[in-house]
Amino acid sequence: MLYYLFEYLENQYQLPGASLFQFQTFRAGMAVLFSLLIAMVYGKRIILFLQKKQIGESIRDLGLAGQQQKAGTPTMGGLIIIMSTLLPVLLFADIKNIYIILLIVTTVWMGIIGFVDDYIKIFKKDKKGLKGRFKVMGQVGLGLIVGAVLYFHPEVTIKEKDTTRITENFKVERVFGQDIKAMRTNVPFFKNNELDYADWITWAGDGLEDYAWLIFIPVVILIVTAVSNGANLTDGIDGLAAGSSAIIVLTLGIFALVSGNIQFSDYLDIFYIPRVGELLIFIAAFVGALVGFLWYNTYPAQVFMGDTGSLTIGGVIAVIAIIVRKELLIPLLCGIFFAESLSVMLQVGYFKHTKRKYGEGKRIFLMAPLHHHYQKKLYHESKIVTRFWIIGILLAIVSIVTLKVR
Repeated sequence: MLYYLFEYLENQYQLPGASLFQFQTFRAGMAVLFSLLIAMVYGKRIILFLQKKQIGESIRDLGLAGQQQKAGTPTMGGLIIIMSTLLPVLLFADIKNIYIILLIVTTVWMGIIGFVDDYIKIFKKDKKGLKGRFKVMGQVGLGLIVGAVLYFHPEVTIKEKDTTRITENFKVERVFGQDIKAMRTNVPFFKNNELDYADWITWAGDGLEDYAWLIFIPVVILIVTAVSNGANLTDGIDGLAAGSSAIIVLTLGIFALVSGNIQFSDYLDIFYIPRVGELLIFIAAFVGALVGFLWYNTYPAQVFMGDTGSLTIGGVIAVIAIIVRKELLIPLLCGIFFAESLSVMLQVGYFKHTKRKYGEGKRIFLMAPLHHHYQKKLYHESKIVTRFWIIGILLAIVSIVTLKVR
């Protein structure tokens, strides 16, 4: 809203300093400062409110050291992240931008699903929370909306690469590319790094390009569901999910910066995506909210994010990655989420297989998800979290390097 106010003041009254709000980097800086301030100041008030209402975590006895000491710690702290993200976005972002609209919808949508899940666990005393099929239906619904909007909305475009041609006077003339509707994405590590989803269906016959959404939308649904569940599984010890997510989102911010700048995108040979630079404001606010939340979530945690936060984080990360055409980097960039999810799938699959074959189930890990395995090996929570963060930083660096290494 301030974006439009200062745009009006600049156009009508030439107010000194009002033109600063036309710069995305300035608004991103303001967004991160405001989100940090909101999370750290009002976060404490939200924690006290949750304590007053006795909205505390019910801890299952998993045989982990210090686990029962966390019983009663306020949960649903994801509300801090959501509030600290949305308020700066509404203040500093161009809320008419289709990508900003999509991310606001994602934040609210996944926040509601997580809130309902936490509400059932706390107030209905049902430790299972929202039934799995309803949770998946919500994730699929969001994926359907995001996929349809990105495929069909006229403002979701990429710019064709500039070319050169020889004129009649034998001079070299630069031909500027046009904005086109195409669901293409970048493939990491490959020299010819473009993948068009339409290619996955046109092999079946000519004229099927218009039906590429039959491939694209299910892919979006799969990514949204997988990443949100991965973030949910990672939220098991103090500071792990929030810190790992901040690293991932900051990296996606770099991708948004270069994809939204025609010079950077041309130099790096990636897609120039018009209007995607506005994502910087949302990403800055989101990173600020995550770091502000960590102020209260690091060991020993004063508040847990609950599914209200973890599902929201996963959904936002998935949607940003798809928007900046870096969804194929998710297994690498979100390697912590991927490892946590894979450990659960391997554990469950191997247990069922050995039980069926030998009559007794065996396990690969001492406990899944993976962070609990290290807790069982008597690693301190802080050491596990710090080492996971370090791995997350290394994965982020490798992900950024893929912009040039092919």
